[in-house]
Amino acid sequence: MGNKILDIKNLKRVFKMGSEIVHALKGISFIVEEGEFVTIMGSSGSGKTTLLNIIGCLDKPTDGDYLLDGVNVKLLSRNELAGLRNNKIGFVFQSYNLLARTSALENVELPLMYNSKISSKVREEKAKQALHAVRLDDRIDHLPSQLSGGQQQRLAIARALVNEPVMILADEATGNLDTKTSYEIMSLLQELNQQQKKTIVFVTHEPDIASFSSRTITLKDGKVIKDTKNENVRSAKEELAALPVSDYNS
Repeated sequence: MGNKILDIKNLKRVFKMGSEIVHALKGISFIVEEGEFVTIMGSSGSGKTTLLNIIGCLDKPTDGDYLLDGVNVKLLSRNELAGLRNNKIGFVFQSYNLLARTSALENVELPLMYNSKISSKVREEKAKQALHAVRLDDRIDHLPSQLSGGQQQRLAIARALVNEPVMILADEATGNLDTKTSYEIMSLLQELNQQQKKTIVFVTHEPDIASFSSRTITLKDGKVIKDTKNENVRSAKEELAALPVSDYNS
């Protein structure tokens, strides 16, 4: 097998809420190999958001270990954690998180601004390559408000790609999109996974979206209750082509 991008061992997260102690994660373990496309599913209260925050280096576990590309997150300082997050993870959010008064190119350049070793010329070149990867070459000077929802999410994916991270971490990235646009985004992610071998961890509550991934991990009450390989991975491109014309106008 390839490199372990995520190696999660007996992960626990406990919160104090006043006098109450909440066990959000109760000993979670799984591995994500390089080049996998994994979805994490779970209803509200399953521990999905807590796990996402730890995987995204926004929080640390109370107990257990989380290794991201071989680095144990638990041992890092806040600054080291921020550095690891910026270098290793490309985030894609449900709400896009784009800067409204900033062009598509500048939005994509943003993660590279924190790297003083990269010149403005190289930064622009890398941003253009990322925009090309998501087929937004012709929208380079557009503001987010001049883009459709699907184009804004593709722009967010370009921004996630620009640092060449070891993993794309997507949080309900199709949650605000209609069926057609959701399938367009999943088609793009499948393409990035299959052709560029990008490792993708996609958090969703939608089973039809999970069926586009190669593996689904299901959480309930802070535990992994199912970890299954998807034997028949659906092609988002084919599903998109099969949609009735009426769905294109929904």
